[in-house]
Amino acid sequence: MLYTEGMLKEGALKGKTILVTGGGTGLGKSMGSYFLKLGANLVITSRKLDVLQATAKEMEAESGGKVLALACDVREIDQVEKMWADANAHFGQVHAVLNNAAGNFISPTERLSTNAFNTVLDIVLKGTSQVTLTAGKHWIKEKQSGTFLNIVTTYAWTGSGYVVPSAAAKAGVLAMTRSLAVEWAKYKIRSNAIAPGPFPTEGAWSRLLPGDLVKKFDPAKKVPVGRVGEHQELANLAAYLLSDFSAYVNGEVITIDGGEWLQGAGEFNNLDAIPQEMWDMMEASRGKKP
Repeated sequence: MLYTEGMLKEGALKGKTILVTGGGTGLGKSMGSYFLKLGANLVITSRKLDVLQATAKEMEAESGGKVLALACDVREIDQVEKMWADANAHFGQVHAVLNNAAGNFISPTERLSTNAFNTVLDIVLKGTSQVTLTAGKHWIKEKQSGTFLNIVTTYAWTGSGYVVPSAAAKAGVLAMTRSLAVEWAKYKIRSNAIAPGPFPTEGAWSRLLPGDLVKKFDPAKKVPVGRVGEHQELANLAAYLLSDFSAYVNGEVITIDGGEWLQGAGEFNNLDAIPQEMWDMMEASRGKKP
């Protein structure tokens, strides 16, 4: 049975204003929608204002909550600072930041131009650091507590071929998460991260793996529990880490991937493809009866 309903009690995020970068579509939208249901005010940002405004209107109609849509390219510090100022002016305070904006290419690294490589670094690492520094400096100056939650990936610590810019950038975000968890805890600022496995969003996999490749490399086939994640499962975890229920959780990265990265990490994990008859033969060859 899949528990795809909300996990936290009603009002668990009441009184909090949460900013979500990349909040107009995909997983950012799913997580933000749940925050609203739990009573939070929401600020959603991305580069496309028309998409944000449509999402904000949809979210408000569904939840009755308050959503502020602000266009912002996280690569541009002037836009980040203006977005932050506008969000605080509108709601009075922003209490938490979900750094979700990202970009990626699946490609042999030697085929990537310098511009393509830097684009991913700029969105993921530079963008996250700029939003984090802008928010963190403000919270410290105002003596306000705050919470950061950064979306990383399991290949932030293993590395991965064919997504090298993303791996490098996410590794940097993870290092920043852990570092600031220690340095800024004295200011009552927590920093945590989530490393999601495959949580497909509409069109995302087809853009990264066009044509029949998306079927050939079906992510569910690599997950020990035999399925991809449900958006609500990720939203439940994100809401917990942004809530006061997780006040003693700091500097952690929590993996939610059905065991996918461990499946790839074990040298012999792929031996589940061996049929029972062959195991019988192998045991017999060692003098052991099946």
